[in-house]
Amino acid sequence: MTPPLPSVLITRRMPSTSLTELRKVCLVDLHPGTDDLPPDVFRARLAGKQGLICMFNDRVDSAAIDAGDALRVIATVAVGFDNIDIEAAKSRGIVVTNTPDILTGATAEFTWALILSVTRRISEADRAVRSGSWSGWTFDFMCGRELRGKQLGIIGAGRIGRAVAAVAPAFGMHAVFAARSGEGIEGNVLSLDELLLTSDVVSLHVPLTSNTRHLINRRTLVRMKRSACLINTSRGPVIDEAALAWALEERLIAGAGLDVYEDEPRVHPTLLTREEVCLTPHIGSATRETRTEMATLAVRNVIEVLGGRPPVTPIC
Repeated sequence: MTPPLPSVLITRRMPSTSLTELRKVCLVDLHPGTDDLPPDVFRARLAGKQGLICMFNDRVDSAAIDAGDALRVIATVAVGFDNIDIEAAKSRGIVVTNTPDILTGATAEFTWALILSVTRRISEADRAVRSGSWSGWTFDFMCGRELRGKQLGIIGAGRIGRAVAAVAPAFGMHAVFAARSGEGIEGNVLSLDELLLTSDVVSLHVPLTSNTRHLINRRTLVRMKRSACLINTSRGPVIDEAALAWALEERLIAGAGLDVYEDEPRVHPTLLTREEVCLTPHIGSATRETRTEMATLAVRNVIEVLGGRPPVTPIC
C-alpha cells in the first residue's frame, strides 16, 4: 500500500512556479491571502502537518511548534529567523531552514536606493512636484549632500553589509565596519562609537537578537554627526523609533531611510511627518527574481527533509 503523502502548510501566497515540485510529493495547505493567519487558526492548521513554510512575520513560538505535532521541518522564506523558537524546534528534532544569499543583491541595491533618496532628497522632491508646491527652478531649492569623499559606516559585516560596502567606491565613499568578532573583516573596522562619531551615512545590517534590539537608541544617536543619515534594511526593532523621532526633532542627525519598523506595519507617528525621512514598506528584497528564488529554496528545503535527505540551507 502506498504511504500517504506528507502535508505542508504554507502561510502566504507564493509564486505558483515555486510550488510545482512540492505539489508532486506533498499535500499543500496554502493560505492564499497576504494577511496573517490568526494564532488559533495557525495552530489548528499546523496539526498533522509534516512541513511548514512561513514568512518572517509568522510567529512560530513554542505553542505553535507544540500544535505542529507531526512537524519535521520549518522553512522560513527569509534570512532572519528571530520569529522562530529555535530551541523549541531543536528539542523536538525539527529541522529549521532559511534562505540566505539569494536576497543579498536585491537588499544591497535597495540600501543604496535609500541612501540616495535621503541624501539627495528624492522622496521629498517627488512630494513637492506632486503636491504642486514646486514653482520652478531656483538655485538653492532642494539642495542635498554629495556622497563623494564621505564615510559609509556599516554596522554588521554579513553578506548584505559586505555587498553594500562593495558599491561604496563607485560613489567615491570609504566604507568602514562595526562588526562582531568572527565575521572575518580585516581592516576598516572601528568600534561602534568610533563608527558613529565619524560616519556620514550609517547603515544597519545586523540580525535581530537580544544584543541588537534597540542598538540604535538615544545614547548612540547623540554620537552621530549632525550631518549624518541613518539607514535600516535589517530589522525594525534594531532602532528605538521613539529615540529616532526625538533625534530628528532635535536635529541631532540629518535624516533617515527606513524599510523596516519596530511594530510593523505601525510606524511611529512623528516619523510620518518628517520630510527628511524616507519610509518604504519592507520591500528591500522585493524583486520578482529574488522573491521567486527565495520561495523556491524554501520549497527545496522542505522536499529534501521530508524525503529523508539533508536540507540545503539549515539553521538547525
